[in-house]
Amino acid sequence: MTGLLAPLAARYASWLDLPAADTAVVEAEPDEVRAMPVILRMEKASPPARTPLLEAAATAALAVCLDERCEPGGPWYEPMRDWLAGHIRKVARRARGAHWDAVQELPGVTVDIDGAQVRALLPGRVSEVPKEVSRLQVSGTDLAADAPGPSPDDRPLLLLNPDVPMTAGKSAAQVGHATMLLAAVLGDAALARWRADGFRCAVRDATPAQWAELAPGDPAATWRDHGVIAVRDAGFTEIAPGTITVLAQARGLRTDSGLTSRL
Repeated sequence: MTGLLAPLAARYASWLDLPAADTAVVEAEPDEVRAMPVILRMEKASPPARTPLLEAAATAALAVCLDERCEPGGPWYEPMRDWLAGHIRKVARRARGAHWDAVQELPGVTVDIDGAQVRALLPGRVSEVPKEVSRLQVSGTDLAADAPGPSPDDRPLLLLNPDVPMTAGKSAAQVGHATMLLAAVLGDAALARWRADGFRCAVRDATPAQWAELAPGDPAATWRDHGVIAVRDAGFTEIAPGTITVLAQARGLRTDSGLTSRL
């Protein structure tokens, strides 16, 4: 299954040494824009905590990509292949009540982390998004900061940029990018270990000291010196193109050959 994600590793490698201004993605023709809908369950009376919701989003986005139905010959293979061949755009939307129940019938994977639920759907053309999705709002996805405590040492760690405020919806898309890129550069043994843990990960806000150490302003150095993936935003919403939003560490997965040499 790592073969399906191989284009991401190649694309990431090609971007490592580019200045931020050169990483902006040229948008496709409107009818050809593809995206993965990421549906956040946000009940009005009992909204989820921010950190579990982001962890569920990070896990769900990767779980869809590595679902057995995306293997060659599977029913999801072609739409997933076509999406991964371009920009891995995600659109986070919020749902509650009957609207949340309705999206459970669409192709995708639902993940529940400590009561926070996210369903990542099979990507497709934005112009053809089902009505169950198009009626869901993109706005209103912010949540108050929480205090999740120390992150487990035996799971990958995704660190959010402390200097770039993002809504929960935007953050959900970014951590989904992070898990996909991390999986794309993992060796088979490490990826199998992650799969066995259900692709669980920890999401935390980086401290200024952590960010300064791991992201000195050069994504190539971040990878070369620390083995850390730096997610750079395409600049479609909220923030400037090339902004580093998330750092992904393969904690708990690495072995002597835990990361591939493709980069």
